Order: sequence, then structure tokens, then C-alpha cells
Amino acid sequence: MDKKFITKENKTAYVKLERIVLDQLDHPGIVRLYFTFQDNYSLYMALESCEGGELFDQITRKGRLSEDEARFYAAEVVDALEYIHSMGLIHRDIKPENLLFTADGHIKIADFGSVKPMQDSCITVLPNAASDDKACTFVGTAAYVPPEVLNSSPATFGNDLWALGCTLYQMLSGTSPFKDASEWLIFQRIIARDLRFPDYFSEEARDLIDHLLDIDPSRRPGAGRGGYAVLKNHPFFEGVDWKNLRGETPPKLVLEPMAQSSDNDHDPGSPFNPTHIGDSSMTQNDANVGVSSSAEATSHITRLASIDSFDSKWQQFLDPGESVVMISMVKKLQKLTSKKVQLILTNKPKLIYVDPSKLIVKGNIIWSDNSDDLSVQVTSPSHFKICTPKKVRSFEDVKQRAWQWKKAIESLQNQ
Repeated sequence: MDKKFITKENKTAYVKLERIVLDQLDHPGIVRLYFTFQDNYSLYMALESCEGGELFDQITRKGRLSEDEARFYAAEVVDALEYIHSMGLIHRDIKPENLLFTADGHIKIADFGSVKPMQDSCITVLPNAASDDKACTFVGTAAYVPPEVLNSSPATFGNDLWALGCTLYQMLSGTSPFKDASEWLIFQRIIARDLRFPDYFSEEARDLIDHLLDIDPSRRPGAGRGGYAVLKNHPFFEGVDWKNLRGETPPKLVLEPMAQSSDNDHDPGSPFNPTHIGDSSMTQNDANVGVSSSAEATSHITRLASIDSFDSKWQQFLDPGESVVMISMVKKLQKLTSKKVQLILTNKPKLIYVDPSKLIVKGNIIWSDNSDDLSVQVTSPSHFKICTPKKVRSFEDVKQRAWQWKKAIESLQNQ
């Protein structure tokens, strides 16, 4: 983690809190922190390796999961959440990207960067480790944010249970329950509880999701009277051996990307992309997945990239049949000034940078004929340069995705 970025964005308290929390948690369903260290520029957290990748990848590769698979994974998440909540913590960013697989296919919850200790938390928090005293601080990922957070109500354990309901829906359907063309429209769907179930959902799955996505957080199974016993005794979990979850044989993981599904939430050609409020990270597994076909390559690059909300207004800058691989608001750095631009990487391959206020193309780079003449240099987690024989362009991505831009561009060059 880049120290300058952490200081600039006032994230020091959150980084300290994440380290303190992970250091004190001990559960097989939570990614383990082994040690931390730092140098002059960065902080480092050495975490347990989860070689099976993200739950999101499994959903993408399979299209959607069977009910047996979804039941197994949901049960392991419930087991870990029960422990987290018993420690007086709210995770606040439960989603398929933060549910990682061990090599043998068991689920572990990762990314405690948004964690919130409650007043009676069992976690020992050092003074000024968390300056966020307001439990209603808006964090998380748009498609999984509960309605009470949008209304600035204090965070509760019910926040995580709402996100669990969204995640279970996505496992069974292949898509999030409230997806739409923009963050604002997603929020409107959540507030209105515009929820529709596919016909193939079983009655048990439909009932559980319906209750987890209750507008009243105190009525969600696991949060109200009876606690987690109510959730674990729901008919959807019939047959689950709660005492021996980690001893069960998990479903088989699909380790190679399949052809992209039209329902893929991260499909770069689609305007329906869930957006993250904050930052996201790439698992080691993403960097090791081999690609062969063009469709697989595009899917692989997309998972390397953290794609911001693809608003339809950017479509006008694409040619027919051209799709977005990576898109983000960045700063274009010049000698004395810097200016925000929308940087768009397409599958042509082409890089376009657009003035976001005037919606005017300020420049583009096409390298399909001379890919060897273009190179990407990363100077820090936030800064990268795109070098061509005639010009060097410098950019700053405040979300620290310089390496992701480099990998995405080079993956297109290698096709």
C-alpha cells in the first residue's frame, strides 16, 4: 500500500485498524495475516495465499452455481460471519470478490479495509487506530450496500446479512439483484427494494434471500431475535453439518476461464458494471491464469482491471463492435499541471483519454500495427507512463492501479 496515497486520502486509521483486526482474528473462514513490514514508500501485509481465486471468478466461469454449490459456500460464509459478529465487528464489504478460495476449495473472507468495531467489540483497538467514530460512514460496494446505509443510519450486523443475501442471489443467478446502468440507478433500486427472482430459484432459496433482503435490518435472519440459530436452521440449509463444515469435501473449482457470459457483471462491453466505493485488489490467482482464445483473453484482462461504472455517455467514443477493457478517471500529468481525464482502454486495441466535463477526446493511442513501439512504465502504485517513439504520457491513478493498467495493456499487446 502506497504511503503517500494513504496519507493523502486520510486512510491511515483504516490501515491501522485492518492490521489490528486481522492480527486478532482466528477462524478457518478468515484470511490469516502472517506479518507486516514497511519501507520508505509502502506498507506491506503478508496474507495467507488463497490459490483458488475469487468466488466471483467461479460464478463468471460457470455462468451460475448450482443450488448445492451455493448452499455449501453460503454456509461457510455464514459460519465465518457468525464468528466476526461474535467478536463485535461488522465487515461492511461482503461480496463475491472478497470471498476467496483455498487450493482445496473452501471459502475464506478477505479484505477488512472497511471493518467497523462495535462498542462492545472483543477486539483491542489502539488509540486513534480508527478515527471513524460514525458507524454510518458510507463504505462498501454499490450493488451490495443496504438501504439503511443509503439513509445514513448507523451500521449494524444486518448490513453484512443484506450483502450475504445479494451474494447468494448472485451465486444462483450469475448477476447481482440490483444491477443497473449507473451507481445512482442501483441505489434507487435498492431503496425501492426492486427485487425480482428468476423462475428457477427454489422456494427455499427465494425465501431466504427475501428475508435477508428485508428493509428492516433487525428482521434479517441472524440479526434479530434468535441470532444465527434462526439463519442456520432455515430450510435452505437443510442437511448442512455446521460442526464439520471445513471437513466436508467442497464443490470442484473451475480453474480456467470459460467464454464470457452475457450476464457477466464485469463484462466490459456492458453498461451494467457494479461499482466499488473505494479500491479493489487483484488476487495472485488472477495473474497466473493462462489465456488462449480472444474471448478468454478479454475476460482475463477484465479481471486484472478494476472497472469503474461504465456510464453510457462513454459509448459515443467507441467504434461499432469495440468494447471497453478498462476504464477509470485518472490525472494526466504535464510539466506544471495535471488534469482529470477519463482513460479508456478498448479491445481494438486503443487508448482514449476524454475530457469528462466537455466530453471531448483529448487524445488516443492506437498500436495494433506497431505494438513493440509502445511500452508502459510503472513508477509507483499510482503513477505510470505510456511511452511511444514520439511522446511519453504520464498518468496518475489515485486508486493505485498503475500495475493493472500495465498488465491490461500488455495482455492486449500479447494477443
